[in-house]
Amino acid sequence: MDAKQQVVQALAQALPDVDAHDIETKIERPKDSQNGDFAFPTFFLAKTQHKAPQMIAADLIEAIDQNGFEKVVVAGPYVNFFLDKGQIAAEILQAILADPENYGNSDLGNAGNVPIDMSSPNIAKPMSMGHLRSTVIGNSLAKILTKVNYNPIKINHLGDWGTQFGKLMAAYKMWGSEEEVKADPINTLQKYYVRFHQEDKENPELDDDARAWFKKLEDGDEEATHLWKWFRSESLKLFMKIYDLLGIDFDSYNGEAFYNDKMDEVVQMLEDKGLLQESKGAEIVDLEKYNLNPALIKKTDGATLYITRDLAAAIYRKRTYDFVQSLYVVGNEQQNHFKQLKAVLKELGFDWADDIHHIPFGLITQGGRKLSTREGRVILLENVLNDAISLARKQIAEKNPDLKNAEEVAQQVGVGAVVFHDLKNERLNNFDFDLEEVVRFEGETGPYVQYAHARSQSILRKAGNPDLTTANLALGDPAAWEIIKSLGQFGEIIQRAAREYEPSVIAKYALQLAKEFNQYYAHTKILVEDDEKMARLALVEAVSDVLKSALELLGVQAPDEM
Repeated sequence: MDAKQQVVQALAQALPDVDAHDIETKIERPKDSQNGDFAFPTFFLAKTQHKAPQMIAADLIEAIDQNGFEKVVVAGPYVNFFLDKGQIAAEILQAILADPENYGNSDLGNAGNVPIDMSSPNIAKPMSMGHLRSTVIGNSLAKILTKVNYNPIKINHLGDWGTQFGKLMAAYKMWGSEEEVKADPINTLQKYYVRFHQEDKENPELDDDARAWFKKLEDGDEEATHLWKWFRSESLKLFMKIYDLLGIDFDSYNGEAFYNDKMDEVVQMLEDKGLLQESKGAEIVDLEKYNLNPALIKKTDGATLYITRDLAAAIYRKRTYDFVQSLYVVGNEQQNHFKQLKAVLKELGFDWADDIHHIPFGLITQGGRKLSTREGRVILLENVLNDAISLARKQIAEKNPDLKNAEEVAQQVGVGAVVFHDLKNERLNNFDFDLEEVVRFEGETGPYVQYAHARSQSILRKAGNPDLTTANLALGDPAAWEIIKSLGQFGEIIQRAAREYEPSVIAKYALQLAKEFNQYYAHTKILVEDDEKMARLALVEAVSDVLKSALELLGVQAPDEM
């Protein structure tokens, strides 16, 4: 039984005139376990009972049925509940050991479809550290939503259309060679792109060339289409290498180009509703009533924009998936774009626009400076992951030179360290990236959590991996109580992460559980022969299972040895 509900029921019986939901919202968890496991403040009852809160608490304790609790005591205006440690421990440990993979599951989502627009790198540019956040936040949200019974659909909305292709084609025609591109596709195309932006500052007429090339592409010109297909296929090969390293796959790679033939319908819808207006030769939708700038649907040359394609994509996804929510894991700087997108959909009469959620995130910086493709100040994601694996390999060689599958573990630890470091930061926060800090085995890092899991597995191996299903799991050891309480909160933590679209909730929980377990391990002889040995081993196994599940929700692997 949920321990909090046990407290709610006891209070509801003693307070028949107070709604159980109101009772539940008032219950607190004391910071110090010396003050109990749950505390109920009585201040809000003073108005109706016309008594001092201290007197209400003193009367209330007389009316509470204390069966099933270790004790219930008054502390001034609070009623503090101490749970029956042995009983609660047995219930929680049994629930985890009986079905570790499904522990913490719930049915918030009722199997509703949730497309997640994520990762979305631009074709013909290398994947940089700037793409890491959308990729790993989106992947983690998909896993978290699955755990609460939504059906996520991961969509890699590739940046495979737009004026940047005009710039790239113009640059290739001016300075490029087929041999050079074939020898090193992405870096060469990136070099052309950076050069275009440098020369463009002195020669703004280059923009006219770029626009002309993109218009040719939109019109189906043979040469432009050939170049586009070539740049796209070379880019995807490199992206797949990185996604394989991260252990991430997608349900759809439909990018911007996929919607090229679906925009006329959107423009027609806007015309039919009388929403399109002309402004300086361009076509716009006025969004003044939403306190937003006009949405630019078509430029003066008739070329479409991001929002035109995003409108087509939103409508296509609703028709295809009939979603209950649609998430866009895109940087914080795009807030205005998504407000405009939702407003235009609302103007078209689509109430499901309210089910669209922009999931913004902050920047990764280096030395406090934003990473920039145009300025050529890029940190390549593949290089970072490979460097992280090398650092992990070096530390494993020092700490455990005889580890059998050292190369596999180095990859799990190195890649996991980079992913965990991103996700432990609250989504909206910017953070500075320092690889040496990220791959440390100590401190608030992914390897620290992975090491706690590996240590728990080592203890179980030493104990001979006993069958704990029939053991007495009523662990009364006060030293284990903080861990038991944390294990019991796992489902609640997952639901919170799902509601807030916030993977850092899971990462912080995993760090706290690992820390509590390491403290317990440091002060308790787990394998000593006594009446509670099997219950202690059950605790170790439960910690191992839940740490593994928490890491899995972040897209991080949990090696059994390190």
